[in-house]
Amino acid sequence: MYSTYSTYPTTYATSPSVGAGIFAGFFGFFLVLCIIACIVLVIVAEWKIFTKAGKEGWKSLIPVYNAYTMLQILNMEPMLCFLSLLPGANFMLGIVMSVKLAKSFGKGTGFAIGIILLEPIFEMILAFGDAKYKQLPSSK
Repeated sequence: MYSTYSTYPTTYATSPSVGAGIFAGFFGFFLVLCIIACIVLVIVAEWKIFTKAGKEGWKSLIPVYNAYTMLQILNMEPMLCFLSLLPGANFMLGIVMSVKLAKSFGKGTGFAIGIILLEPIFEMILAFGDAKYKQLPSSK
């Protein structure tokens, strides 16, 4: 007679859902590592931009003080940093700051658009390229 029980061991690791879970775990881990690497690169680039502009690099590490110092670098009213706390106004302030940042390093409108759309890449170009800082006239 035949038995209804199998004498062969069953393996559950061949399930498609286990393979998908392992792939998702590796993909998620890789994604987190890439995000951390981008954040570190942006921090280093902003530090270098601050030092090129004659400010201390550590000022780029403190969030609100970062905006305050960047407005000083761009020769804008430093109290505008409080606009960065308002939705909508922070978007417009970011565009104006990007254009002024490009101009203050001798770059044109195309570079300003690059800063707006791909800020980390264009900040690294400013930081590690041969761009020299020149102070803009005051807009106060």
